[in-house]
Amino acid sequence: MLRRILASSRFITLIAVAGTFVASSALIVYEALVIGEMLVDVWRVGNVSSKDAKIFAVGLIEAVDVFLIAIALYIISLGLYALFVDDSLPLPAWLRIQSLDDLKGHLVSVVIAVLAVLFLREAVAWDGTRDILAFGGALALVIVALTLYLRGLGGRSDDERR
Repeated sequence: MLRRILASSRFITLIAVAGTFVASSALIVYEALVIGEMLVDVWRVGNVSSKDAKIFAVGLIEAVDVFLIAIALYIISLGLYALFVDDSLPLPAWLRIQSLDDLKGHLVSVVIAVLAVLFLREAVAWDGTRDILAFGGALALVIVALTLYLRGLGGRSDDERR
């Protein structure tokens, strides 16, 4: 009986699956509404200038950042479902998740993309008053560390991952 209870306990992860899926969906819908509002504002105001274009570009870059975070949540949702509930979930080859290390690898890859978009947003919005070189250097160090972590994950055999 205890064995059956423990075997069924894996379904408790459905709470995390549902939570991350709902969070991902909510972020995507919310940011789509933000973009829609930005487009309406641009149309309504009708100003065309390089300053307005820069503000608009920064807004769109921030939207990409939020979409990437939503995608990270979606990948976590799919990964947890595939790992704990149903490993026959039809996923593209690049998204197949067979271990927690695979899931961490996908998540770290998205975090690297989010950090790159974060720097792009700061670079576009840069007004010369902030030290963008130090900010970029700090982000580069984090990205290098995460890349080394990913390489460490990729270099381990399946037996070492377990």
